[in-house]
Amino acid sequence: MTRSLRYTLVSLREMLVSAGPLVLVMLGLLVAAYAWLQPNPPKRVVLATGPGQSAYDSFGQAYAKALARHGIQVELRASEGAAHNLALLREGEVDIGFVQGGSGGVNADDQAELVSLGSLFVEPLWLFYREDTARRLQQLPVTALSELKGWRVNVGTAGSGVPELFGRLLDANHIRPGELRLSRLEQTPATVAFLNGELDALVFASAPEAVMVQMLLQTPGVRLMPFPQAQAYARRLAFLTPVLLPQGVVDLARRLPPRDVPLVASTTSLLARADTHPALLQLVAQAAIELHSPPGWFNRAREYPNLAHGEVPVAREAERAIVNGPPLLQRYLPFWLANLIERMWLSLGLILALALPLSRVIPPLYSFRIRRRVFVWYAQLRDIEQRADTRPGEHAALLDELDTLEQHAEKIVLPLSYTDELYTLRQHIHVVRKKLQRGTAPTQPTEPSHEPR
Repeated sequence: MTRSLRYTLVSLREMLVSAGPLVLVMLGLLVAAYAWLQPNPPKRVVLATGPGQSAYDSFGQAYAKALARHGIQVELRASEGAAHNLALLREGEVDIGFVQGGSGGVNADDQAELVSLGSLFVEPLWLFYREDTARRLQQLPVTALSELKGWRVNVGTAGSGVPELFGRLLDANHIRPGELRLSRLEQTPATVAFLNGELDALVFASAPEAVMVQMLLQTPGVRLMPFPQAQAYARRLAFLTPVLLPQGVVDLARRLPPRDVPLVASTTSLLARADTHPALLQLVAQAAIELHSPPGWFNRAREYPNLAHGEVPVAREAERAIVNGPPLLQRYLPFWLANLIERMWLSLGLILALALPLSRVIPPLYSFRIRRRVFVWYAQLRDIEQRADTRPGEHAALLDELDTLEQHAEKIVLPLSYTDELYTLRQHIHVVRKKLQRGTAPTQPTEPSHEPR
C-alpha cells in the first residue's frame, strides 16, 4: 500500500469516527420521525362494493387493478349495496366504500368518523316495467308512480338503500307503500322473476355501466319509465339530481331509447373512515380521477369526480388530488418514494437544522483525534525525562527506551497537513537524548499545542 493511500485512509477513518456519533444521532431521529409519522400507507385496504354484476362490483375491480400498480392489495367486500356499505364503514369492517346519496341516512356521528373522496358518478333510479302488464291495464305508457298502484314491484334489499329512496319518492307522491305489492328480492333473482312475468316492475339505482341495466334497456317487451317531473323531484329532495338519457345513447343504430328519457338520480360518493392512512386516501382519489373522468351517458369528460353533493367532509388529500392533480414529485418519482419525501420533508428539515450547529464540533474532534496519535507518546517521553532526574545511574537503559520510543514515532501515520506534529515529537526526543548523553538532567520538553487547527 502506497504512503499516500495510507495517509488518505487514516484521514478518512478518523473523519468517520469523528462524525459517527452525530450521524447516529441523526439516524435515530430520522427513524423516530418515520415511526411517528408512518409516511407509507398499509399494503392492504378493504373496499365495500355491492352485489355481483353491479356497477359497484365492476368499479371495485377497476380500483383493485389501479392500486395494484402501486403495490396496494385491495380486498373487495361484496355487500347488498350503498346502505350496507355505510353500515360496514360505521362498524369499521371496511376502509372505503361506495355510498349513494340519500340511501343510508348519514347522521351527525358520520361527520366525525367518515370523510368523502369525492362524488364519482350519478346513479339514476331505473324503473323498468313489463309492456304487456301496462297494456293489459291500459296504462301504456307509464309516466307516473301513481300509475303503479296494485302492481308487483321489487325494490331490492334493505342494504341496497333503494327501498328507502323509493319510499321517499312514494311519500312525495302521497302514495302509501301498501298500495303497491312490494317485494325485496336481490337484484339477480328479481330480474329473473321479472323476465318470467312473476313481477310487473323492477326498481334499482345503478350506474349505466351495470350489466343488468345494459341488458334490460335492450330487452324486447321491457320499458323504462320516465320521470317528467325530474326537476320538481330535485327541488323537493336535495340528494336527487335531474338527468337525461339521450335518444339513441344505448344503441344509435336501433335508436334506443327512441326518445329522450328524463330521470332522477342520486350521486354516489366514495367514503372512507377518517382514520384511514392519508397517503392511501390520496392514492384512491387519484385512481378515482383516472376511472371516472371519461365522458359517460350522464356526464361530460372530467366532470367527475368532483367535490359537490357531499354529505360528509371531503378529505384534504382527496381535495388536493381532485383540484390540483398528482403532486409534482409523483409525476417523476415512484409513488412510495414521492410520498415518503412529501410526508417526511418537514422532519428532514428540522433534523437538518439541528445537525448544522452540531456538525461544527466535527472539525475540532477530527483534529484532536489526529494529533492524539502524536501526543500520546509525550507521556512516555516525560516519564523517561523524570526518571533521568531521579535515577542518574540508569541513563543507558533510558537511552534504549528512548530509541524504542523513536522507532514507534517513525511508524506513526498522519495526513500530510499534520506532519509537523510528528517532526516536533521527533525533535523533542532528540533533545532528551542529547541531555541523557551528556549525563545531565534534561529540562522538560515543550509539549505541543493542543489548540485545534
